[in-house]
Amino acid sequence: MAAALWVKTIVGHRIDRQATIPCGRDDPREALREACHEMDLPEPVWLDKNQRDWEEFGMTRFQPDAFFEPVPFLRMEIEYIDPDAPKKKSRDYRNEF
Repeated sequence: MAAALWVKTIVGHRIDRQATIPCGRDDPREALREACHEMDLPEPVWLDKNQRDWEEFGMTRFQPDAFFEPVPFLRMEIEYIDPDAPKKKSRDYRNEF
């Protein structure tokens, strides 16, 4: 499986809709545009905050005010998924064997 962008809309505390689109880590905007088209949703405005979150965490969120049209969800989250990335170890002592 190749790296992908996971786009999900949240209503309440649940995932309402989701899509996964092949994506590179450097620029998720094209994959986000494609996912929004596939999910029949408007594309959010990409702000500096979103860019900082993306660069630092590989994910970001969009609130309804990031869209020019009304949206039927509380937030949209996007996350970079790379199955080939090395797994991080938990720092929680309860997970030590």
